[in-house]
Amino acid sequence: MRVSGGSAPPLPGVLNSLAGPLDHFGYWAVLLLVMVEDFGIPVPGESVLIVASVYAGAGRLNVVAVGVIGFAAAVIGDNVGFALGRFGGRALALRLGRYVRLTEERLDKAEVFFNHHGTWIITVARFIEVLRQVNGIVAGVSGMRWLRFLAFNALGAALWAGTWVSLGYLAGSRIGTIYHSISEYSLYVLIALAVLLTGYIAWRVLRRRRRVE
Repeated sequence: MRVSGGSAPPLPGVLNSLAGPLDHFGYWAVLLLVMVEDFGIPVPGESVLIVASVYAGAGRLNVVAVGVIGFAAAVIGDNVGFALGRFGGRALALRLGRYVRLTEERLDKAEVFFNHHGTWIITVARFIEVLRQVNGIVAGVSGMRWLRFLAFNALGAALWAGTWVSLGYLAGSRIGTIYHSISEYSLYVLIALAVLLTGYIAWRVLRRRRRVE
């Protein structure tokens, strides 16, 4: 399943490191990296899906195949994680979770969070870094019913794959310009967030002082 035909679009920044695996392994790279990431191994699964979609937009891969493979790999990977959590218990979850900074305290909080917010969090977790890697494991440890997990996980995987594949495909060969724009304006966004955070902290401090007085 090598990539063939056409010329590869220029990939900027960290995305360029994924060009090699895609050129040599094509769809297999998407399948393996997305699947492995989803049961707790720290590999760039989401990134390779985006880059594969960019390749599809430039005519180097089939966009439908990328989307279907990304979806299937996400569902399979999360269900492997679920089985590991269900049958391996907390000990195995913590052993695997150390690669994504899942401590015993964080696992306790994640279980409470999952139990409190219900199964919808399985769908949302797909879009959140760290939660994406461990949501199957945590769901298995917490004793969630498998069929319920499977349904909400499949919904999240479909939304996640559909979102990133669509965006990557539309970006196509214009990824260099888009990446440059994001890099250029990200500094201003960070500065704005820092100002807002500083203002919020100052407001909280003043509010406390007024209460004390």
